[in-house]
Amino acid sequence: MCYAIDDKMHLLTKRFGQLIGIPGPDRVIRIATLASLFVASTFAPAAAQLRGHGGAVRAVAVSRDGKVALSGSFDTTAIRWSLERNVAVQMLRFHDSAVNAVAIFADGRMVTAGQDGQIAVWKPGEPKPEMIFRGHTAPIVSVAISPDGTSFASASWDRTVRLWPLAGGRPRIFLGHTQNANGVAFTPGGRALVSAGYDATVRIWPLDGGDEITTTVAPPLNAIAVLGNNDIVAGAITGQVFFVARNGDVRAQTQAMQSPITALAVSPDRALIAAAGARGSVAIIDGKTHALLRTLVGPAIPVWSVAFLPDSATLLTGGSDRMIRRWNVRSGDPIDAVPLVGKNDPLAAYRGNRGAQIYRACIACHTLSPDEGNRAGPTLAGIFGRTIASVPGYRYSTALRRMHIIWTPETVSKLLEIGPNAYTPGTKMPEQTISSAHDRKALMDFLKLATTKK
Repeated sequence: MCYAIDDKMHLLTKRFGQLIGIPGPDRVIRIATLASLFVASTFAPAAAQLRGHGGAVRAVAVSRDGKVALSGSFDTTAIRWSLERNVAVQMLRFHDSAVNAVAIFADGRMVTAGQDGQIAVWKPGEPKPEMIFRGHTAPIVSVAISPDGTSFASASWDRTVRLWPLAGGRPRIFLGHTQNANGVAFTPGGRALVSAGYDATVRIWPLDGGDEITTTVAPPLNAIAVLGNNDIVAGAITGQVFFVARNGDVRAQTQAMQSPITALAVSPDRALIAAAGARGSVAIIDGKTHALLRTLVGPAIPVWSVAFLPDSATLLTGGSDRMIRRWNVRSGDPIDAVPLVGKNDPLAAYRGNRGAQIYRACIACHTLSPDEGNRAGPTLAGIFGRTIASVPGYRYSTALRRMHIIWTPETVSKLLEIGPNAYTPGTKMPEQTISSAHDRKALMDFLKLATTKK
């Protein structure tokens, strides 16, 4: 959900290329021996923090026994981590773009789903997927494994939710969302699927063939989870968490933060809810009273993913700083120090600038100077006066290459006012808006200052 200007999550500079002094290539290097050498030689223990991704950590999952974590990143890879040794033990390379969603089966197999619309199922230690599932026509942003482990579900920006038999065969397709389907989960016992969408609806899909239940809440929704009492928990772009009963009634709502909620997780004991935010905080909410208990505050950059460990007292978060962090949920403290501003912070010179604060959500995808080059998105150096889809060396979608837009403060502001899907139809750019005219003006003033040639 970063405030991107152009689309498609592109490969960041390769970490192992940096280590051996070779600039990262534009395409994923798929040589197994090099990948194995990279994992074995470059991932050293990092205390409670896990470092290794070359881009923002988009998704995190934890195994049932708490010994393994799986992360997906904007750098197109997934990493299997040993939480006992705090090291990476396997790098999974298959997807052509960002890995947006991950999950772990009870038997240790893993699911990765990507911006490329593909799903891969992996066996631990195997260099290639065991199975590949195709059918979605847009980015997949959420996956969930059924309680009995025989199937998994996916939610996609093609507005569908799909239920895939692990043994293979055609998926069951659920239609109804009128905008991006952003989250999917199973109810306890696996009798129903629930989903949340940017169309501001929570949808309950009985798997026994019963009638679908649809509940509309005011703001668009980014994430969904289910509590043990069958309450459905939905996170909105307004920072609210909604509690919806199985009959569709909205039972309660909690203002968790003042920024978009990007991810939700429920503790294994069902007592707590973690809501991650686009501005760097994670809200911890009581599952029974719905009260906001505390806020975990880290670097002021988006937190994209959250997952509890089996003790229900430890939380993993993944964010735009490329790290996975551990938190003590009961105290609200990080396990190991959290540097709020890195020594190489590209916005250090703009401290106190309101526009720079808003732009911080874009750091993972864009650079401000030509010397830094492209990241997940093209560099914003010289953005004003530039024709859309014209940065050399960046792979744009066909939809953007066919458009005739000149980026100006007015056109960029309009894109952020009405959203990428409305302003540049066909884009794969993350859907996000800035509703405040004051904030849009501050961001445009900052971009004028930071991206103009000196």
